Amino acid sequence: MSHLPFDDTTDFANADRGFVTALDPAVITADDGRVIWDNDSYAFLGAECPDTAHPSLWRQAQLCARQGLYEVAEGIYQVRGLDLSNMTVIEGERGIIVIDPLISAETAAAALALYRGHRGDRPVTALIYTHSHGDHFGGARGVLPRGTEEGVPVLAPAGFLEHAVSENVYAGNAMTRRAMYMYGDRLAKAPDGQIGAGLGMTTSTGTITLIPPTVDITHTGQEEVLDGVRIVFQLTPGTEAPAEMNFFFPDHRALCMAENATHNMHNIVTLRGAVVRDARVWARYLDEAVELFGDATDVAFASHHWPTWGRENVRDFLTSQRDLYAYLHDQTLRLLNAGLTGPEIAETIQLPPALEKCWHVRGYYGSLSHNVKAVYQRYLGWFDGNPAHLWEHPPAESAERYVACMGGADAVVAKARDYAEAGDLRFAATLLNHVVFADASHAAARTELAGIYRRLGHGAENGPWRNFYLMGAKELDEGPGTIDLDTTNPEMAMALTVEQLVDSLAVRVDGPRAWDTELVIDLVVTGSPAGPDTAAAPVSPSAPTRHRLTLHNGALTHRTADRPGAPRTPAGLTLTLTKPQLLSVLAGGGLDGNDGNDGIGGIEQSGDASLLGTLFALLVEPDTSFPIVTP
Repeated sequence: MSHLPFDDTTDFANADRGFVTALDPAVITADDGRVIWDNDSYAFLGAECPDTAHPSLWRQAQLCARQGLYEVAEGIYQVRGLDLSNMTVIEGERGIIVIDPLISAETAAAALALYRGHRGDRPVTALIYTHSHGDHFGGARGVLPRGTEEGVPVLAPAGFLEHAVSENVYAGNAMTRRAMYMYGDRLAKAPDGQIGAGLGMTTSTGTITLIPPTVDITHTGQEEVLDGVRIVFQLTPGTEAPAEMNFFFPDHRALCMAENATHNMHNIVTLRGAVVRDARVWARYLDEAVELFGDATDVAFASHHWPTWGRENVRDFLTSQRDLYAYLHDQTLRLLNAGLTGPEIAETIQLPPALEKCWHVRGYYGSLSHNVKAVYQRYLGWFDGNPAHLWEHPPAESAERYVACMGGADAVVAKARDYAEAGDLRFAATLLNHVVFADASHAAARTELAGIYRRLGHGAENGPWRNFYLMGAKELDEGPGTIDLDTTNPEMAMALTVEQLVDSLAVRVDGPRAWDTELVIDLVVTGSPAGPDTAAAPVSPSAPTRHRLTLHNGALTHRTADRPGAPRTPAGLTLTLTKPQLLSVLAGGGLDGNDGNDGIGGIEQSGDASLLGTLFALLVEPDTSFPIVTP
C-alpha cells in the first residue's frame, strides 16, 4: 500500500464541496417504527483506521459515510448518505426533476424533505431512472406518492422495465439472499464489523416501489425537454446494467454518468449474482461519453459517490475508467488465449502503475480478482477445459473424500492451524471448508474457520469481500439468517408482464413431482397490462390477450395464444380476468365458488377449475434462509 497517495485529499475536498445541510439524526424508520436506515451508526469512522480494517477501504468508507444535501452546480443538488445510492435533483421552471429515487420509499421521502427544507416545497415534475437496478427506482413512491403521478413523465432507458423486474423474480430469492452477505446485512456497524460496501455504506430495508416509465430513451442523441430543462441522452446497454444511460445537461454543462463511472472499480459480475456485464462495450461507451460531452462538461456526477469538477479532471476521470475496463477485458482475453484459466489469470494480471495508484479505480466494490474471472466466464463459461473438473462430486461429497484422504477431520483441522500460523489463510480456509462440508457439526472446524474468515475480512480492501467473509463467520457461529427485504411486493408484481408472471411460476414448479401431470390453461387478460386501473392512475383499456400455459414433462411453458398460427385446441380451463385479478389468483385468492372460500369475484371461467389447484399444488416456495457457507 506504500504506493497509494494517502496524502492526496482531493477526494475529501470534493466529497465535502457544496455541502448545504445534513439530516440530524440520520435515522429513517418505516411506518411500523422499524429502523430502515441509520447513517449515524458509522460515526466510528471518524477515528484512525484500526487493525481490523484495510486502510484503503477505511478511507473509502469515510468518504461514502458523508451525508446530507449538496449543491453540485447552480440548480443541481444531490442527497448523499441516505441510502446506498444518491438522489439527484434538477431544478426546472415549475418544479424539480428527480434522478434515481434510492431503494426505499421511506429514504427517498426523507431525501426529498431534506432538499425541500432548504429550497422550498417544489413539486416533482419529472422522474428519471438511470438504469434497471433496484437502488435507482425502489423509492419512486417516496417522491411521487399515489395520486401525484398523473401528468408527470417518468423516463428510463429502453428495456428498463423488463430488466428491472425480471432480476427480482427469476433468481430473486437467491440474489437477495446472497446480497445479505455482500452488503453485510446482519453485521454490527463497527470497526471489526460492517464498515461499508465500497459503492456506498449499505442498503436500506424499507418499501421497494416502482412507477412504470412513460417515456423510453431509445437512442443516443435523443433530446428531451423536461420542465424547461434540456437533456441529451447516451444509451449504454450492457454496461453496468442491461438497460442504462448517461445524459448531459447542456445549459448546466453537467454530465450524469449513472453508474458507469464511479469512484471505484465496479463489478463485471457482482458477488450476489447477475448477468455478466460486457467490459468491452463498457469501455467503448465511456470513450463515447468523452467524445460526445467531454469538451462541454464542467462537472460530472453519478448515482453513487461524489462529483468531479473541472473539464480536464472530468476527462482524466472518464479516460482512466475507460482504460480500466478495456484493460480488464483485453488482458483477460490475451491470457485466456494463452491457455490460462480464470483463477490463474486472477493471480497473474496486474493493472498498469498509473491505474494502480489511482483512487477511483481501486477494487472497493468490484475487484481485479473476481472481475477477470467474470470476463473469462462471459467467453468460456464455468468449465476450464480440464476433464477432471467436468464431473466432480458436489461440495459436500467431495469434502468427505478429501477429509478421509487427509486422515480425518481432526487431522485436517490441525493441519489448517499450521497453515494459518504460517500466514497462508487462503489454504487454511480451503482445508477447514472441507471439514465443515464433510461434517457440519464439527465444532472445532467451525470455530477455526470463522476465525480465519474474520482475519481475511479484516484484511480485505474490497467491501463486499469483507462483508462476505464476516457474514460467513457469523453464519458459522449463529446459523443463517432470513431475508428482510421484500422485492416481490404487490407494486413490483403489478409491473411484471403476464409473460414474466408465468415465468415466475415456471421456476417454482417441482419438476419431478410434475413429470406425470399434463394440463393446459388459457388466461384471457383484459384491461391494461401496464398497471392497475385506479382513480389515482387511470389507464386506457387494451384489447384482451390470450395466454396459453402448458404443463408437460414437468415444464410449464407459455405462448400468446391469439397470434396467427396458434393452436385452436381447447384448453382444460379458461379464465377471463383483469391483471389485478390475475395477481390475486396467483397469490392464492382462489376462484369464485371454489376452494371453500369466497374467491375473487368477476372472473369468467370455463372448463375444469380444479386444474388451477393442481398447478398450484406443484409449486414450491423459495427458501429465504438457505445456508451459504455450510452444507
